[in-house]
Amino acid sequence: MPTYSYRCPDCGYAFDAHQHMSDPPITTCPNCGKNNVRKSFGPTGVVFKGSGFYHTDSRAAAKK
Repeated sequence: MPTYSYRCPDCGYAFDAHQHMSDPPITTCPNCGKNNVRKSFGPTGVVFKGSGFYHTDSRAAAKK
C-alpha cells in the first residue's frame, strides 16, 4: 500500500497516509479541520543496481 504525503496550506500541518491507489485523496486536515489539504510531491530517488547498470550510462557518449 503506497504512502502519500499531505500538507495543509492553512495551518502548515504535514502528515503521511497509507492509502490504496483507488482510495479518494484526503481533503480534510486532521489538525485544523479545514478542507484545503493537498498532496505533497518531492523528488523521487531511483537507484539502479545489478549487472548491466553502470554509473556512466547516463553520461553523454565519449568523443571518438
